[in-house]
Amino acid sequence: MPARLRTGARLFLLSATALVIVGAIGQAVGWVLLTTTLGPTAYILLAHPHTEAAQVRSSVLGHTCATASGLLCLAAFGLWPYPSTVGQRTDSWHQIGAEALAVGLTLFLLVLLNAHHPPAAATALLITSGIARPGPPLYGMLTGLALLIAAAALLSHVRPSMKRAPGIRRRAKPGDRAEG
Repeated sequence: MPARLRTGARLFLLSATALVIVGAIGQAVGWVLLTTTLGPTAYILLAHPHTEAAQVRSSVLGHTCATASGLLCLAAFGLWPYPSTVGQRTDSWHQIGAEALAVGLTLFLLVLLNAHHPPAAATALLITSGIARPGPPLYGMLTGLALLIAAAALLSHVRPSMKRAPGIRRRAKPGDRAEG
């Protein structure tokens, strides 16, 4: 099987497994744990596990900075009681300001902490747009992220088996000695 196909199949299985685990736990406790920030986080953690962005430290600090930045900007712009941008079907100028500053502040903090994790910017946007409002939506998103980071830390070490099924031999290459 070509390397790209093996890698793609591995990532398909690992990401689906991790997200089903998170979703199942959410079902069991009655919370929505699967949010849009989990998709890019799963990709970084599983597809590039040896990069700085995929390290547990970067993931945790990234989403923590994004959460703090989002909540700070919600408060600073007086948006705590505002409905989400989805409910309004548009952003107010206050929301646009909060969203832009929360992402900017998140990126600033990630550089200062040397904890680069691009999906954290999505977390800041989810909070300031009101989609992951303080309360159950925010708690669910953060719980989902914690579970995904833990699952990915374990799953990223799963390597495809190089063992062949019984009765299947390696294709002979030119120069190989004949069996016999």
